[in-house]
Amino acid sequence: MPTVLALETSCDESAAAVLRQEGDQLTVLSHGIASQVEEHAQWGGVVPEIASRRHVEALPNLVEHALKDAGLVAADLDAIAATVAPGLVGALMVGSITARTLAALHQKPFLAVHHLEAHLASVFLSDHPPHAPYLVLLVSGGHTELIRVDEVGEMERLGRSHDDAAGEAFDKVARLMGLDYPGGPAIQAIAVEGDAKRFRLPKGRVSKPGGGFYPYDFSFSGLKTAVLRHVEALRREPEELPLADLAASFEQIVADVLVERSLRCCSELGLEHLVMVGGVAANHRLRSQMRAAGKTKGVSVHIAPLAYCTDNAAMVAVAALRRLSSGVEPSSLELGVAARWPLEQALSLYGPSPPF
Repeated sequence: MPTVLALETSCDESAAAVLRQEGDQLTVLSHGIASQVEEHAQWGGVVPEIASRRHVEALPNLVEHALKDAGLVAADLDAIAATVAPGLVGALMVGSITARTLAALHQKPFLAVHHLEAHLASVFLSDHPPHAPYLVLLVSGGHTELIRVDEVGEMERLGRSHDDAAGEAFDKVARLMGLDYPGGPAIQAIAVEGDAKRFRLPKGRVSKPGGGFYPYDFSFSGLKTAVLRHVEALRREPEELPLADLAASFEQIVADVLVERSLRCCSELGLEHLVMVGGVAANHRLRSQMRAAGKTKGVSVHIAPLAYCTDNAAMVAVAALRRLSSGVEPSSLELGVAARWPLEQALSLYGPSPPF
C-alpha cells in the first residue's frame, strides 16, 4: 500500500496531501489548501513575488497538518512528491525545495510531477474513473488543451488554445464587466439569472496557413474582444449594464465551443471516453452541457470532482502514485523547476539525469 506526501505550489495555492493506494483504490488520508485568492484579487491577478512569499509561510504548517491528519510520520511514507513544472518559477521552487529536503532528510524517493499530468490524474479521484484510451479536455486558468491518453505516460496533445486559455478569458471578461477576480466563479454566479441568448458572440477558430481551420484548436481572444465591444456600446446607453445577460451569453458560448470540439475529436478518433479536468471544469453550465451532449453522442463523460478541479495536492499525489506503480525511477534531487515543459516530456522528470 504505497503512501505519498505531495506538495503543490505552482501558482497561488499552497497545498499538501497524503494519499494511499491499495490496488485500484485511492484513499485521500489528508488534504489541505491555503488560498491566496483574496490577496491577489486586489491586483486583478496573481503577483508572482507575493505568491512565492506566501508559499514559504504556509507550507510548513500544511505539511505538519497533512501528516498529523493522516495519522502518519515521515517514516511511514513511501515517497514525497512535488510539482516542478510548468508554473511560476519562484512558487515552484518553494514546493520543490521543500519536498527534496524532506526526501533527503528522511531518505525517501522524490517524485517530480508535471502540473498538467497532475490535472489529468485528478479524474481518478472520482467514483467512476475512465479506462484508457480516452480523450482529456484540460481546461484551466492557463491551459485549454485536448490530450489523448493511452496509458500512464503515453499522452499526445491534439488541440490547444493559440491565445487566451478559457480560464484567462473568464478572468479578462470579468474585469471588463467590473466583476471580482477570479472571473470564473464571479461570472458563473451572476450568469444564473441571465439570458444566454441575448448577445451573439463568436466561436473563435484558428486558421491553417494553407486554408481551412484546425478542427480541435481554440481561440478566445476574439470572444473577449467581442464582449468588450458590447460593453463599450452598452455603456453609451442610459440603461444599466445588463451584466447577467452578458455573463450568461459569454459562459454559454465558451461551453458550446469546448463541448462541440471535444466531442468532435472523440467521434473522429473513435474514442468512447471523454475526461474533463482543470479549474474551468468546475463550471456548472459546462459540466451539465458536457454530460448531456456526451449522452446524446454515446460518449462516456468523466469529470474530476469539484474539490479537485482547481490546483490541489491530492491530484499531484495521484500522478505520483501512478508513476510509482508504473515502475519509474525516482527523480533526481538535483532536478530544478521550469516555467514551461512539454507534457509529452513528463517522463524525463524521472531518473538520475535531470533535464533542467
